[in-house]
Amino acid sequence: MRQALLIVDVQASFSPPEWLVRDIAAVAAGMPSLATVERHDEAVTPFERQLGWKPGLSDESLVPADRVFVKHGYLPPAAMIGHLRGLRVERVLVCGLQADTCVLAAGFALFDAGLSPALLSWLTVGSSLDRSGELGIRLWRHHFGTVIPSFDELHSE
Repeated sequence: MRQALLIVDVQASFSPPEWLVRDIAAVAAGMPSLATVERHDEAVTPFERQLGWKPGLSDESLVPADRVFVKHGYLPPAAMIGHLRGLRVERVLVCGLQADTCVLAAGFALFDAGLSPALLSWLTVGSSLDRSGELGIRLWRHHFGTVIPSFDELHSE
């Protein structure tokens, strides 16, 4: 099965655990990979005005990826969806930070584009609301179905 890896918001502003960066990098090395990076632009998305916090202005992806897409808000940019379509993948594996917000938003965008998202739950951490990621994993399973809980199960499919 042709698949790609989408790494969501693994950047300094969100303080990812070191093990997450290392383990995602190991998976990314074996397939086409894309990353999103959230950058603050109050004129585009009112994080500071509405929520009282903001991501960094110049964060970079902490995981090396074949392509990095900057976003301003929860959804991945349309250019990223277009790039994935161009790769002609059958499935997009998703991992990263903020399982219950940005990761879930990526799932909706991928699903609506017909790109069959699958969550790598062992490589996904939640937001400040639920750092465990369990809320996001439950929501993902409800909306998109496929949750892959371990490296071994990724390679057994």
